[in-house]
Amino acid sequence: MSVPVPQPILDHAVINVADQLDAASALFRRLGFQLTERGHHSLGSSNHLAVFGENYLELLGYEPGKAARRADLWQAPLGLSGLVWKSSEADSEYQHLQRQDLDGDPPASFHRPVTLPDGAGTEARFRTVRLRPSLIPNGRSFFCQHLTPEAVWQPAWQAHPNGVRNISEFVIVAQDPALSAQVYSHLFGSGKIIACPEGAFVLRAGAATVRFASADYAQQRFGPLPEDYDGSARMVALGFVTDDLTKVTTALLAGDVSFEQQSEAILVESGQGFHLALRFT
Repeated sequence: MSVPVPQPILDHAVINVADQLDAASALFRRLGFQLTERGHHSLGSSNHLAVFGENYLELLGYEPGKAARRADLWQAPLGLSGLVWKSSEADSEYQHLQRQDLDGDPPASFHRPVTLPDGAGTEARFRTVRLRPSLIPNGRSFFCQHLTPEAVWQPAWQAHPNGVRNISEFVIVAQDPALSAQVYSHLFGSGKIIACPEGAFVLRAGAATVRFASADYAQQRFGPLPEDYDGSARMVALGFVTDDLTKVTTALLAGDVSFEQQSEAILVESGQGFHLALRFT
């Protein structure tokens, strides 16, 4: 029986905030994002989401006394730590990972209670399957099958003061960008990885582009890397497409967040963005 090769479509980006859920959620609201109410996974972690058109970002952490329940998650550096792909069938993705020698654990199921905008209660349910942890330094990459997508993509949650419509860019910095991209070449097919003239490698992922870049390239585009960057491959920046950069400027000024106005973009450096740089276009 043939197993289809999955298509690379970004589902969401995970930001590890560990025990700083309160501070991180306050910051991202000041950055102009509307966040969902705090959710609590059946596995023990807690989160807030900023939901966009095709994808979303997740602030993932834990509440007091719960650090031990998912201790493996908090070993990653604070900041961007999860590259998550859309899945229509987690079991099929797992079979593909096995055939490509990329597999980690079998698919896992979990859920969290959700209060919808109209006040109704429901449950968000997921099945995920992870690439082998040793292949993804400083973070995780996995497929996420949404069994209840309506519990995430609610129109009322998709309107943001900063006008963001989608994550448009996900950046991984590495001393050898080609080597860092290789695992995703095995995952999705070598033809999906494109070399760019400026030295980075890119993978089109639906509304987003995943970019594998050198430290020099990343710093030119996104400013200083996180203070604790040690030279190993690491997820370091997100780009966003917006309705209007004026909305971004207004939100950042109201939130008292420092930023750099560029010719066609607004940059919030990693020191202001919870250990990751944010670029709005």
